[in-house]
Amino acid sequence: MNYFKSIPTEDGYRMPGEYEKHKGTMLIWPVRPGSWVGAGKDAKKTFTEIANALSEHEEVYLLCGEEYLEEVKSVFEGNSNVIPMVIDTDDAWSRDVGPTCVVNDEGDVRGIDWSFNAWGGTYDGLYASWDKDDAAAAALCERLGMDCYNAKHLVLEGGSIHSDGEGTVLVTESCLLSPGRNPHMSKADIENELKKYLNAQKVIWLPRGIEGDETNEHVDNVCAFVRPGEVVLAWTDDESDIQWGPSNESLKVLLNETDAKGRKLTVHKLPIPKSPVCITEEELAGLEFEEGEDVREAGERLAASYVNFYIANGIILLPQFGDVNDTVAAKILGDLFPDRKIVGIQARSIIVGGGNIHCITQQIPAGK
Repeated sequence: MNYFKSIPTEDGYRMPGEYEKHKGTMLIWPVRPGSWVGAGKDAKKTFTEIANALSEHEEVYLLCGEEYLEEVKSVFEGNSNVIPMVIDTDDAWSRDVGPTCVVNDEGDVRGIDWSFNAWGGTYDGLYASWDKDDAAAAALCERLGMDCYNAKHLVLEGGSIHSDGEGTVLVTESCLLSPGRNPHMSKADIENELKKYLNAQKVIWLPRGIEGDETNEHVDNVCAFVRPGEVVLAWTDDESDIQWGPSNESLKVLLNETDAKGRKLTVHKLPIPKSPVCITEEELAGLEFEEGEDVREAGERLAASYVNFYIANGIILLPQFGDVNDTVAAKILGDLFPDRKIVGIQARSIIVGGGNIHCITQQIPAGK
């Protein structure tokens, strides 16, 4: 990969909002035995449902190892908008290992290749080897013929940043300041790098994310822009719930902040599932952990949040948990996105893997 020597801000590129038009979406076929029950038996069905829904509105770049290429081709036979690509990865979290894309006013699209260390490296990372994941962003850029910026000096995942497309970026302190990522850098140093690479004028630091989020609490699980000046925040009115404190802290920050354009933020509360989502003994028995991989426990509360939805062309992919708040979340997002269809996805097989729909998708913006 031939990287640019310059940085996006110097070249007039910015990180667009997820709600801006896409060329396509990156997905990775789920097969890692330590993440996906039965080496992905149920997860593959859910990923297939997601890929098919997306393919009605945009292209889907589905990465897989050589040994799974025929399986993927068979599953999506006849669907020309799902494009299999042989690119090896360690797992299936496209949001975090894929390129963060930036665009300029002429509609040119470029990628950013951050450093990936499995959410914490040797300090508190979730698996011991991540070389394939770390190489995935550059590999996809090359396959798509998309130029790329080298940001390997900064450990960063796509799920840890959320842009409004107009110069404002949301992050969490718990994630970006975690000692397993960039311990040599101060908060000001990290903010400066985000401004340079994303062309951001304002970085809003939320204190926490979703309790139990193994990524040190990515922002995409707790707060997301629905349009410039408006966000949704994962919320519970139950003060005895472990999530109430972190969400309340974030609400205070958001209500006292302005964005890059000087606007006060409108905050829409999006309830978390009323009943905690926990991993079962049966699900745990279907996982096979490698040495050095994070091991889970039966009954462990999973970081279930409706904020981990994905905005695509024409649709919103919304996780569903079999909870009474499934329909509440769908109604709230339907009102906020009247121009998009809300597509509910039963996401049990993904959340057991440790993330959700936004975590397994990465948008590639449309160029002109």
